[in-house]
Amino acid sequence: MSAPKIRLEAVSKSFDASVVVEKLSLDVRDGEFLAIVGPSGCGKTTVLNMLAGLEKPSSGAMTLNGRPIEGPGAERGVMFQDYALFPWRTVRGNVEFGLVYGPAGQALSPAQRAERVERTIEMVGLKGSQDKYPHQLSGGMRQRVALARLMASEPEILLMDEPLAALDAQTRVILQDELLRIWGQDRPASERRTVVFITHAIDEAVFLADRVAVLSSHPGRLKQIVDIDLPRPRGDETRRSGAFARLSQSIWELIREEAYRATMN
Repeated sequence: MSAPKIRLEAVSKSFDASVVVEKLSLDVRDGEFLAIVGPSGCGKTTVLNMLAGLEKPSSGAMTLNGRPIEGPGAERGVMFQDYALFPWRTVRGNVEFGLVYGPAGQALSPAQRAERVERTIEMVGLKGSQDKYPHQLSGGMRQRVALARLMASEPEILLMDEPLAALDAQTRVILQDELLRIWGQDRPASERRTVVFITHAIDEAVFLADRVAVLSSHPGRLKQIVDIDLPRPRGDETRRSGAFARLSQSIWELIREEAYRATMN
């Protein structure tokens, strides 16, 4: 097998006297969609922040393409739950921000930047809304803007921290389908970006991912990796399948006791 895109080796993270993540070892393959699930307090977001270079491990090693992760980098794009859009900028202005002010657009001419922005806006289904402001958009549309801003910079790796959690159930299902379309689920893995996706929703993890890493809590440790051997492309037929239900139930059984305890603390 080829070397992993991302490797975590015995990674631990402490805040003051509290150990949040302990000796986590995990490989993420090139072009893979990896979801991370676990009960509250298992350190999912902390892991993502370390991968993004926003936090440093207390011990252990994290590498990307064999090189240490020592801080943020243009090859990694991050998408958060709360959209993080600039309210004074239009859809176009938000999507182009990273290309104008970040390293991703430095080699592009203004015309090339404009072309990429328009292409990305169309890709996420917002053509015709380029001049609207965030307050004029629904929650689903705002998250599409956040996704377009992420994709416009064309990072190798997409780090996504519960990006669909704030949406209503119907919009969430629609954007799960859209995310897989944009990621390129009907293309070979060699043509896809690598995704690390944090979610509390087990059914979402099973629908989206190639593999699901299940963490235990207090502190966060790797409990099990579950291979999601559901065929792609996935859609409503996938959600109705017995295999989908069995995988979702098996992951729930892995975290059920800790999830219950988390609600009592």
